[in-house]
Amino acid sequence: MTGARPKLSWSDLPGARVGVWGLGREGLANIRKLCAMGVEPVLVDDRPQAAAIIGMPVLAAGYGGLAALEKCDVVVKSPGISRYRPEVVRLEERGVAVAGGLGLWLQEADTARVLLITGTKGKSTSAAITGHLLNGLGHRCLVGGNIGQPPWDPEGPTGPLGRSVSSASCTSPASPASPASAGGGGPWDFWVIEVSSYQAMDLPCSPPVVAVTSLHPDHLDWHGGVQNYYRDKLSACSQPGADLTVANGDSDLLRERVSLLGPRVDWVHAADDPDASWMEPLGLLGGHNRRNALIARRCLHALNVAGASDDGALRAAAVGFRHLDHRLQVVGDVAGVTFVDDSLSTNVLPTLAALDAFPGRRVALIAGGHDRGIDYAPLAAGLRDRPAPTLVLALPDSGARIHAELDRVGLLNAEDCADLDAAVARGFDWARPDGVVLLSPAAPSFGRFRNYRERGEAFARAMRGCAAARPH
Repeated sequence: MTGARPKLSWSDLPGARVGVWGLGREGLANIRKLCAMGVEPVLVDDRPQAAAIIGMPVLAAGYGGLAALEKCDVVVKSPGISRYRPEVVRLEERGVAVAGGLGLWLQEADTARVLLITGTKGKSTSAAITGHLLNGLGHRCLVGGNIGQPPWDPEGPTGPLGRSVSSASCTSPASPASPASAGGGGPWDFWVIEVSSYQAMDLPCSPPVVAVTSLHPDHLDWHGGVQNYYRDKLSACSQPGADLTVANGDSDLLRERVSLLGPRVDWVHAADDPDASWMEPLGLLGGHNRRNALIARRCLHALNVAGASDDGALRAAAVGFRHLDHRLQVVGDVAGVTFVDDSLSTNVLPTLAALDAFPGRRVALIAGGHDRGIDYAPLAAGLRDRPAPTLVLALPDSGARIHAELDRVGLLNAEDCADLDAAVARGFDWARPDGVVLLSPAAPSFGRFRNYRERGEAFARAMRGCAAARPH
């Protein structure tokens, strides 16, 4: 078990010795926040050479950085640094409060106007839908956290401190932003915050309303096991202040863990509200996304948002919704074949959901990537039971294990491909004249690509290559 989550807020930090550990997107927001308050932090990163762009001294964690953090009163860590790491445990044992930026913000936010959305998959789409509907209903809503802007960032990712933070900028305290305006451009009427399992572990409190879109094994190396992951992920629902969890009622794993979902639970199913034509302008693919939209509406009800019960108002608010990139995104059509980028799919659950979005259609599924040891037996079982023709194109490194599971269940329609270009070309040939080439890897992109965005962009380039190679 990890140490207690400190009940600190950003406004408690002026006058304290503060360290910032981890200088990714959220880490830079932490620096900007501290500098806006006149706090000059100690900066530590596991790879300090990658953080040189900020223009301030950065210590390497393994070469003096951790010793420097031990002299701090508070360390604000990035979400990617696991609370299970021995170095974090050692800091806490030495009396250093280890906090996360989101927890520091939430501790002093107006939680009646904050919605946290978590889940193994579906949380980004649900957060985007909820924020879009709130804005469409006439409310100013910041969608942030794991998606978009950290709500405590005083200047935003493109502000003057977005690329370079000089030490001089931390020596003169600015007027601290109030919690109502701490999102950079507020005040906001509502905050819709997507919360990863990493961030959930840093929360000292919960708002009255939390949503959970799904649950499936993930990030097991970070959390140290599947049961730890479930507990850590769902801890966002049950900290002090929690009241209602709007949850995916189609998930057996969630129903089995109802005791972790806070005082009250409102279950939402994909088959609810069969005549919900208000969501048509959202243009969503798949039953799972339909459920995500229903979860969004149920959250609006829980937040007492005017218009949440009015189908006409919701339909008008839904117009203009922009689909999130690399999340079941149709990127083109070549000779009748639809190409769909679901590069953000890094687990079995969203890959099976993506396949369900194309009932009755031939699908060439491109799967495989960084191998983090997840169980692919459920993927094989889902593919075996899919009635429409399906070809699995398995990519390194986890592709070999995916192929082995398919062989085990007797599904022979699978091929190994050396790289993404080869898989796209083969999928296009097989899917013609009216099928789907679906990149839904059920694996992270690390090793072959910098991130899921680069993988999605490579998929789109390969699609364009298929179009260019067609005889005219």
